[in-house]
Amino acid sequence: MQNFLLDAREFFPVLLQGVKFTLLVTFGALILSTALGLVWALMRVSGITWLAKLSATIVNVIRGIPILVQLFYIYFVLPEFGIAFTALQAGIIGLGIAYSAYQAENFRAGIEAIDHGQTEAAQSIGMSWFKTMRRVILPQAVRVILPPYGNILVMLLKDSSQASAITVAELTMQGQLLASSTFKNMSVYSLVALFYLSLSLPLMMFVSRLEKRFGKSKGH
Repeated sequence: MQNFLLDAREFFPVLLQGVKFTLLVTFGALILSTALGLVWALMRVSGITWLAKLSATIVNVIRGIPILVQLFYIYFVLPEFGIAFTALQAGIIGLGIAYSAYQAENFRAGIEAIDHGQTEAAQSIGMSWFKTMRRVILPQAVRVILPPYGNILVMLLKDSSQASAITVAELTMQGQLLASSTFKNMSVYSLVALFYLSLSLPLMMFVSRLEKRFGKSKGH
């Protein structure tokens, strides 16, 4: 135990640098996945057949390709077409695109949970489809969307570790570098696990509170 504490004191600053990149990847990808997911969802519920089919195809293709392959494609293949990104940018874009499929299904479920009569009522008083979505449907759908949105954030935080495969110096990559240079695998990976837990547990507690709060409000 004493050796572990000494190792923890030595390795903590290095792993903390990795945490910074883990959070950058996570929240960068969260913003991108939210924006793209909302677009895919709105296309799906637009009532325009070809848009709905295009959205369904995009989501299915994204879900059908492993995240790691998407990251490799963006970082290693796109430069052959003159489109180059840094490792950090590629990590954010790759995870953002991958998770946009999950966001799309979450947003679509939230939108479709709202009574269709409200859309008809809004349009009957002259609101456009976009204005109806912005002012009537989406504000109500938030109650349905938020709890699973929190779960997606937790999943994204853990999957940010996959960015280490394209040399993003996030927490997992820093752990691998420390372990290979010090051979103290148990100390290093125990610390990495503890860092991930310290980031994930508050989020999971927050998600649990959201589920209880909005679950009760539905009951009323």
